[in-house]
Order: sequence, then structure tokens, then C-alpha cells
Amino acid sequence: MKRVEGLSKLTGRELYVDDLPVEGCLWGATVRSPAPRGRIRDVRFSESVNWSEFTVVDHRDIPGSNSIFLIEEDQPVLAADRVRHLHEPVLLLAHPSRDALRRALSAIEIIVDPEPPVLDFRQPLRRDQIQYGDDNVLKRLHIEKGEVDRALAEAPRVVEGVYETGAQEHVYLETQGMLALEEDGVITVTGSMQCPYYIVDAFEHALGRSADTVRIVQAATGGGFGGKEEFPSGIALHAALLSMKAGRPVKLIYDRSEDMAVTTKRHPSRVRHRTGVDGDGRLLVQDIEVILDGGAYVTLSPVVLSRSIIHAAGPYACDHVRIDGRAVFTNSPPFGAFRGFGAPQSQFACERHMDRIAAAIGIDPVELRRINLIREGASTATGQVIRDGADRIEVMDRALELAGYRERAAAHHAFNRDEPTLRRGIGLATFFHGAGFTGAGEVFLDSEVHVAGLPDGRIEARTANVEMGQG
Repeated sequence: MKRVEGLSKLTGRELYVDDLPVEGCLWGATVRSPAPRGRIRDVRFSESVNWSEFTVVDHRDIPGSNSIFLIEEDQPVLAADRVRHLHEPVLLLAHPSRDALRRALSAIEIIVDPEPPVLDFRQPLRRDQIQYGDDNVLKRLHIEKGEVDRALAEAPRVVEGVYETGAQEHVYLETQGMLALEEDGVITVTGSMQCPYYIVDAFEHALGRSADTVRIVQAATGGGFGGKEEFPSGIALHAALLSMKAGRPVKLIYDRSEDMAVTTKRHPSRVRHRTGVDGDGRLLVQDIEVILDGGAYVTLSPVVLSRSIIHAAGPYACDHVRIDGRAVFTNSPPFGAFRGFGAPQSQFACERHMDRIAAAIGIDPVELRRINLIREGASTATGQVIRDGADRIEVMDRALELAGYRERAAAHHAFNRDEPTLRRGIGLATFFHGAGFTGAGEVFLDSEVHVAGLPDGRIEARTANVEMGQG
């Protein structure tokens, strides 16, 4: 099938949202919190700026609920009296000149009475840092199979390890951006996005709009990788609020610095493994704890946590498995969707732990995986019985052969033995990943695709899926 946008991108003629010519368009900007946590005491506007030339929006201009509609309704469109993370949106500005906007941003002071923030989810909480429940835990999930405590007590050898991953930026080529225009009672938003219907839901909720008064248009999108899944709902609302108040079209486009500072990232993680093995290296029991930093608001953290613990035990057969997962609030900007959706964090930990087990019991890391890779008819940690007919051992052996793994490993070993300062290495990691939305999501989304036959014999398929610059 011929790609409809291929030629325009290849020739550089494709128009992204920042390229779209719009007559009478204003530029939008966001005034953000200077503190990670605290109560907003005052907002001061410098007298050096003629504010009558600007459109200024705050939380009082929101006609519906001051919350971004997602799994929970805890994240405000604009902070009202409190801030929970650095750079949280407080005010919106619009003006015909981008330069004037930049000067105006430095002429507004948000006065925040600071409160003790949580900036590292790995550190013990003080009482004055607790902001939710008695432990800042936003979601707990649990998977258990077999008799873990008994199996740990009886295991000939138990190997433990703790593994951490940090935040990760999407670095899509095109930054976040939206264009909003209200005309004849319909608000139209055009922009860079992955999930148009997230924005429809957000508008119905925060703007009090019925779906037939909202039009969402996905512009050519320069990459997403998850970063343009839930986050665009907020910037779309910001652009729409400015346009509604100004009575003119408004473009709100982040530069790279702002985009990297304020948008969602991959969830930082800390994963602890306790694994019982026998003398041959067979996994007898896996006891795993997964902790994710969710940031200041829930966003998609419960779903990311779900996928993370589903994959935490890796593609291995084991009769006794326990996985405890929790996502916690901190005062970092919220973390959100990112390719892999929690599985890369937990499977990184699992694969590093397999290497640790191999070293501890003196077995080749490849052989350890060969012994334990899940076979046809065996069940995963969640109880899913594998019946796909695939030979995972054959796939692994073929990959090792094509990579020249054995030869290169031997060469690196010889090099490292003789070289006093430099080191070379080669590694192996296995990975499995379930497609879809972990089961419950499919029921919740209840997605539809409409297919129609056209008079000229062509078939038209209508779907909410988007092309986001990645093919």
C-alpha cells in the first residue's frame, strides 16, 4: 500500500503544526511553578509590561472541571492554590509576538510557600513529605503463583539483587504543539498527537463541551514513542482556553528546552529479585518487588505498573513466583507512556539478575537461559499457558550463531586477559512482550473499526489509529 504522506516528507514539503499558516494567529505560552511543592500565595505582574495587550488565562477561566480526564482526575489543567511539581502550569499567556511573550514570562512572579518535596522515590519518607495516604503509594498490584515462601526456604541456593533504571526522554524530532480555534460554536484543535479521542474526552470534561462541538485534527506528527499519548490533552486544553478567551486562533508550541523539562518520561524504577535455584541452574522460585516513580499525578502509572509486573519474571518457566508492584507519588513532573510501557524496566532487571545468577553458581549465562526458557505447554507467572508452537531455544541458538557469539566472547576474553586498561564484552538478553492492553484495557476501550466499500471499488477503513511519524 502506497503511503499517502511519504512523498511530502521525503521532499520536505510536509506541514507540521508549527508550519501551518493561520491568519490572525496569536502565540501562546505557559507560566510555570518555580517550586516542586507548595501553596501558591501570590501571582505578581510587573508594571513594566502593558498587560492589556495580552490574553491571560488562569484556573478561573476553565468552564468545566479543572482536571485532565484520564484514569484519575487528580491533575489540574492549571494549578489553583497548590503546586505538586516543578514547572507545573499556573497561567497561560497569548500575544501576537513571540518575543513579547518571552519578555512577559520573565515579568511574572509566582510566589509559592514551599513544602518539603519528595524528589527521590528510593529514599525513606519523612512525615512532612507524605501527600497521599500514609505512604504516597498510588497503586499496588500483586501476582502470585505456587508456594513462594516454602520454595525459598527449601531452595539450595538463593541469589539476590537490586536493579535501577532512571527517567528516559522520548526526544521525538517534533516538540509538543497545538493550534486552537473556536468558530461557529465549534472548537477545533490541530496538533501533534497519538490519541485524538483522549483529547475529545478531556474537552468534554474540562470545557463542558459535547463531542459534536469539538473537532480534533491530527497534524503531521514528528514522532511520539508514547510521549504524545496522554500529554497532548493538557497542551490542547491550554491552547483552547487561550483561543476561547482571545476570540482568535492560538498556537502553543514548546521549544526543545521546555519540552524536555515539562513533558512525561519513562518511569524510573527499582526492582529487587530473590531467586532460588538448584545446582543445575534451574529456577525454583522467583520473589520480585517492582517500584515505579509515578511523579506528581497518576496519569497512566497504574497501567504501566501492570505491564511491568506482568513481564517482571521474564520469559522463563518457574513454578513458584511472587511479584509485588507499587507506583508511588513524588514531586517530579508526572511520568507517563513510553515504548514498552513498564516492561523494559522490569525485564532489564530480570536479565541482569540472570547474569548474576550465572556468575554466582558458575554456569554460562547462555546455558542458564537455555535451561529456563519457557517451553510449549508451560505457564507464565500470570498463569498463561504457552501454546504458540514457537521454539524459543532454536531462535536463541540461531541468533547466537548469526552474531558469532561464542567466537567473539572467546576473543574478548583473550583481549581482556592481556590488555591492562581496556575491556571488551558481548552480552545476551532475552525478552518477551505481550501486545494489547493487558486484558482489562481491551474491555475498557471497546474499540471499533468501520469498513466501507466505495463506489469505485476501493475499501475505506476508519479507525482511531494514527500515523505518528514512525511508519
